[in-house]
Amino acid sequence: MPLSEARAEWIGRTLERLSHSQFRSKFRLSAKDLHYTVEKGPETIDRHAHEMLRKRVGDAYPLKDGKQTPWRGHPVFTAQHATATCCRGCMEKWQGIPKGRELTDDEVDRFASLVMAWIARDVMRSESNDDE
Repeated sequence: MPLSEARAEWIGRTLERLSHSQFRSKFRLSAKDLHYTVEKGPETIDRHAHEMLRKRVGDAYPLKDGKQTPWRGHPVFTAQHATATCCRGCMEKWQGIPKGRELTDDEVDRFASLVMAWIARDVMRSESNDDE
């Protein structure tokens, strides 16, 4: 399903804001993650993003909050760190989502869209670097 204009604008603004963070802007997909992303396709990666966001940061008080999202091993993990959707502390600071309440389905959808947009942007960046 295509993104609404409002969601697309929010994603663009959020990615722009995150790009000014030295820490957030250093993340890149590994060659293995790039291959996995292309091989599995956007539908599968989007499903994974929804599942991982719900499981790892969806609860009001996630298990091992602040340490629950691995640094690597799946493109969504890398994207979660790049988009500050990796733990409730980062989500509170960067996304304005307070700790102590469960994420709504709409918020999970919104953050999955953000993660997917970051992944798509990184895949395009990688492909353009390969052309050089």
